[in-house]
Parts: sequence; C-alpha cells; structure tokens
Amino acid sequence: MTVKHFDVLVLGAGLSGIGAGYHLQKNCPSKTYAILEAREDLGGTWDLFRYPGIRSDSDMFTLGYSFRPWTSNKSIVDGSEILQYLRDTSREFGIDSNIRYGHRVIAAAWSSEEARWTLDIEVGEQRTPVQYSCNFFYVCSGYYSYEGGYQPDFPGLENYTGQLIHPQQWPEGLDYSGKRIVVIGSGATAVTLVPALAKKAAHVTMLQRSPSYVMSLPDDDVIAKAMRKVLPSSWVHKTVRFKNVMLSTAIYRLFRFKPEFAKRLLRKGIAAHLPQDFPIDTHFKPSYNPWDQRLCLVPNGDLFTALREQSASIVTDRISSFTPTGIMLESGQSLDADIVVSATGLKLVACGGVQLTVDGEPVTIGQTYSYKGLMLSGIPNAAVCVGYTNASWTLRADLSSEFVCRLINYMSRKNYDQCRPQIDPSEMDQRPLLDMTSGYILRAVEQFPKQGKQQPWQQNQNYLQDLLSMKFTTLDDKALKFSRAHAASTSLKQSA
Repeated sequence: MTVKHFDVLVLGAGLSGIGAGYHLQKNCPSKTYAILEAREDLGGTWDLFRYPGIRSDSDMFTLGYSFRPWTSNKSIVDGSEILQYLRDTSREFGIDSNIRYGHRVIAAAWSSEEARWTLDIEVGEQRTPVQYSCNFFYVCSGYYSYEGGYQPDFPGLENYTGQLIHPQQWPEGLDYSGKRIVVIGSGATAVTLVPALAKKAAHVTMLQRSPSYVMSLPDDDVIAKAMRKVLPSSWVHKTVRFKNVMLSTAIYRLFRFKPEFAKRLLRKGIAAHLPQDFPIDTHFKPSYNPWDQRLCLVPNGDLFTALREQSASIVTDRISSFTPTGIMLESGQSLDADIVVSATGLKLVACGGVQLTVDGEPVTIGQTYSYKGLMLSGIPNAAVCVGYTNASWTLRADLSSEFVCRLINYMSRKNYDQCRPQIDPSEMDQRPLLDMTSGYILRAVEQFPKQGKQQPWQQNQNYLQDLLSMKFTTLDDKALKFSRAHAASTSLKQSA
C-alpha cells in the first residue's frame, strides 16, 4: 500500500482544524500539511447540528478568528452564519484545497525509529483503506461524538406513539407547526430550542429534572456598532475582541470567587424579564454554584419572552414513565406531546475516537497527563486542541495552533525529530482535564487526560495566562524531551 506523507496531519475540518490550517500556512510555510475530515463538508459542529435556533453562546468577536475580523455588529449569531464564516475563511486563505473529505482516521501508530506517525484511514462510503504518514499529528476534532448524542433509557418509551427526536439527529424538513412539544433538558440546547420552536408550535414545554443558570444578553454589540462609524474594521475587531476577553474573564472570576453574589445577580436579571408571580426559584435556582457548569445564554431574553407570552412553559419534575400520548411525571402531572425532543446531552470522545499506539504499545488516553492542555505525556509529536469551557473555544484554539507551529519550527532549527512530554505520575496530583460537573462531562471523564495542580501540567481557564504560556515561554522545558530518530531508537533498544 502506498503511503502519502505530510509534515503535519490535522484531524478535523471544523473551527479548530481550519484555524490550524491558517497558522501552519503562515508560520510553517515550508511544511506540507493536510486536514483529514471524516464527513463530506467542513464546519464540524456547525455543519452537524441542524436543529431550530442553533447558535453559539460565545460572541463572534472571540469565536471568530484573530486573523479574520468579524464585520457585523451582531455578536451572537445563528449556526448558519458561523458555518458561512468558516466556509468563507477556508476559501479566502486557500485552506480548502488542503482538506481531504470522507477520510475517517481509525488508528495512528508512532514509530520512534522512523520518527513518524502512520495513520490508518477509511475513505468514502466504501471505506476504502489507505494510509497517510506524518511527522506531527494534530488532533482538532473537538470532543463531541458525531455518531450520536446521549439518550437516557426512559421507562415506558416503547409505549409512546408520538415522535422522539434527539437534537443531534434533527429530521430535515420537520414540520412542527401546531404541535404540542416537550423538550427534555435544561442546558444550552434546550434553552435554544424552546423559544425557536415556540414560534410555530401550539405549545412548548421545557421539562427539566433540575434548573441551570441562565443569563440574558443582547445579540448586538453597541460598542462595536459605535466604533465602526470612525475606525477600520480590523481595529474594531481587535478592540472589541480584547474587551470581550477581559469582560468574560472578569465575570468568570467574580462568579467563581463570589458565588452568592453571582446567584443574586443572575436571579435579578431573570426577574427583570418575568412576571412578579413567576416561580423563579423553582425553575431557575440550581443546586450548584455558577460555573460549576456552563452558563446558558439567552440572547435578547428570547426564552423569557416565550414564557411571558405563554407559548412556552417550564416544568421542573422527574419522569415517571412515557405513556402512549406523552409523559407521566413523578408528581402525577401528565404532559401530552406530539413530539418529544430529548435535549439530554452529548457523548464525548477523546482524540476523535482514534486508537493511538506508540512503538507498538496501545495508549490509554485516560492515563496520560496534559501538557499545557495540549500535548499528552508519553506521546511524541502530537497535540490535541481543546478550547475553553468558560469562554470562546477559538481563543484557546488559536493559541494552541501557534504553540504547535512554534514547536515544529523549534525542532527544525535544532534538528530534532521528536518531542515527548514526560512526567512522573507519582509526583503529580490528579485532576480531571474538563473540571466541571455537567452530566455529559462526568459520564466521560475517565476517557480524557488528567491535569495536575501546577504548570505546565495544568490547563488554565484564563486566556491571558495562556497567551503568555503558549506564545512567550521557552520551549527548552525540562518537561519536554527532544531527541533525534536514531538516538531515540537506540535508547529504546537499550532499555528493552
């Protein structure tokens, strides 16, 4: 079998992968690269999810790339606008010519003797086996499984005669006009779906086992709008991006260190949108502190508008069982539904589900430690792009790609063939990489690398700290072991 070789292979043509392509072209112009995408189009999450109202919780001045200004005053936008932005970016910088669609990576094997990765790939609907090789493997596939979302085993579900839908597999062309709909869930997907569906449905009920924190913000950025009258678009983008980074960082730190104040502030914001007799504490008072789980954004208060207009309602209760016509709750209340939307969360998968081996030994991702939230202990010449949980994904993805490019160029200058993060696990405290209590994270926490309590084995949730760490700290780090292929293979033979 002929093996196609590249200097760098990128897994995934979503937000992270397209950004990686730009940074590789700009910072490593002599290196060849390809982006391997299992699906038949770019966009990742923003092409996969098609449910009504899909949008980002992050503003486009930070979700958009640092190198391609966001030119609209609208800051919180629909998924279709994000997807178009990604397509335009890919085309404008010629990144699209480096994408290999329909290329599903099954396994990646590292050889220290050759100092390269060999990837087993299935191409197209026929799943034709091919192999690619590379000197550096960069995983930019995010951590959502594209195979399907999380679906609880609801009692009595087999008795239900209506339509059950998971948002990740939203039926194309579904007509829900005049339908009674129950949306199960309280997270970002449910909060997005309810006001969108309420525009055409007879009524939408958001059924939640427990509440989530929600916060309303306008979808327009008035500062950006004012600045555009006097400043070039690139200046506006940089200024508003910096403003939003500082604001989100300040809010996160305030909410984490002053949780009781944050609870009062969030409750006051909700109360301003709802009638005085609305049971806010029943439906919007979680049992955890703000940012133990992600805050749900409600642009322009659209969820509250639907509640005020009574086109939607909230029920906080537990499911006893499904019935032929809907759902019976533990309280004895019955909810009739023509359609039930199970917005019950996602499944997570580490490294895009690719099976990694290093010199013939299978890698258990959950037993590795994350170096700067990017590389994995014991795994050479590889990085995994993971964004923020408390801010825009792209902020960290941009920094991660810049670090990868710095590392590749450093190795070229020093004539090194491989770089392996190394750690003594006995000296390291164990903490989960995704340090939140959301159900979808807890269900998959063992699949993901660990982090420690000190640098460089700690993943910051702070853009300014990461900016210094990723862009300006030395690569001559005792936690990184650099070597040449011959020296590495000799060392391995001697230790065998």
